[in-house]
Amino acid sequence: MRFKLIISSVKPDITDQIVDAAKETGATGATIIPARGTGIHEAKTFFGLVLEAQTDIILLLVEEHLVAKILDSIKKAGKFEEPGTGIAFVLPVENVIGLESQIEAFKDEVRDSYF
Repeated sequence: MRFKLIISSVKPDITDQIVDAAKETGATGATIIPARGTGIHEAKTFFGLVLEAQTDIILLLVEEHLVAKILDSIKKAGKFEEPGTGIAFVLPVENVIGLESQIEAFKDEVRDSYF
């Protein structure tokens, strides 16, 4: 099996929507990392303190054949066509360990669907 890593940076208030959409289209889980960052505009200040935008990084390790469908669902759920809502991109994954039980369950599921 070949895997890809979908990485998405979104505002925390839409994280659950993104993860739910990904799961509905084939992702089996997600890792969410709270983060902060700045965009192309200067950070805002409040009484001299710099306020950085909070963001969540969502990591989805998915089978290669599911990437396009999951990416499309993330785009729709997060309204990524609107400025400043988030980004998502895909990276190749060379090797994976620790998924043996999921891979066996997937093989059983595929086998059962053919019989």
